[in-house]
Amino acid sequence: MTSPVTAFVAAVCALLLLLTAVMTVRQRLRLGAAFGDHGDARLISASRAHGNLAEHAPIVVILLGLLESARANHMALMAFGALFVIGRIAHIVGLHAPVEPGKPPVTRQIGVAATWITLLALGGWTLWLLATVNP
Repeated sequence: MTSPVTAFVAAVCALLLLLTAVMTVRQRLRLGAAFGDHGDARLISASRAHGNLAEHAPIVVILLGLLESARANHMALMAFGALFVIGRIAHIVGLHAPVEPGKPPVTRQIGVAATWITLLALGGWTLWLLATVNP
């Protein structure tokens, strides 16, 4: 396989998407809610865990693929791929953790930070390569 980091992250994200979709459907069945969230905290958490992953994973997988095809540093790509996957798992856990008013769970904070760091690093790295390799 020519893009193992991209393939691994994409495959893990696919499995996480399936898991979060199943979690969302379970909550919908529990409530008998075909549409909307009925104001139910557990359905909102399950739905946002799925939606948030679906919003962030595609751009990260695309950036990893572009960088991997440009022969960027393999170990650094593995590190950022791992950071993203760990962050997404932490975010999912955090969305299902008990919440104190006004304070998100630590795992959710870790998930957001890991995702943003990954996006910043991969986006910046891609722009840097565009500016230096393809002037």
